[in-house]
Amino acid sequence: MQEADVVLITESTSNPVNISSPLMQYGFFDWQNRFETLDTTKDPLWKLKSAVNWELFRTELEAIRDKQRKSNARAKPYAAVLMFKILILQSLYNLSDEAVEYQILDRMSFMRFLGLQAGDPVPDAKTIWLFREQLKTAGRMEYLFKQFTELLAANGYAAKQGQIVDASIVAVPRQRNSREENRQIKDGATPQE
Repeated sequence: MQEADVVLITESTSNPVNISSPLMQYGFFDWQNRFETLDTTKDPLWKLKSAVNWELFRTELEAIRDKQRKSNARAKPYAAVLMFKILILQSLYNLSDEAVEYQILDRMSFMRFLGLQAGDPVPDAKTIWLFREQLKTAGRMEYLFKQFTELLAANGYAAKQGQIVDASIVAVPRQRNSREENRQIKDGATPQE
């Protein structure tokens, strides 16, 4: 048995079932093999990463951030280009700040697009919100997105917005009318309370 295996003990201990731990250590080529598979499935984010020279945005993004930052006593901020790419993901996939944070943590294609490794820190929802507000306050949000769209078009691409559908559990409204009351409503009458 390897270290990464966990033994599930059932009532009958003569037949243990091995399951892999979600915290198992990956092999040297595991990530490389996974990314090669993504490449063969035509990952649109990889195409996007390759089609745009993201460094063209760095100077303006950092200038906006430098104006807003008053002290270096805090933790160093995330790279401005990384944050802008997160805003692009939000726009393309119609994600909230919380949802994009989760998707970055969960999806390899998002991590790869952003240049993150599995152990790298990921900006939280509030950090993403603050960065967007900095761009809005500076009045550069629309300009930067327009510049992004033009760069895509110059390379023969067009960004189409999509949506990642998440499974939400919501309470179903309870039926409060009796069958007799529903029949009265259907007949056009008002049921009495």
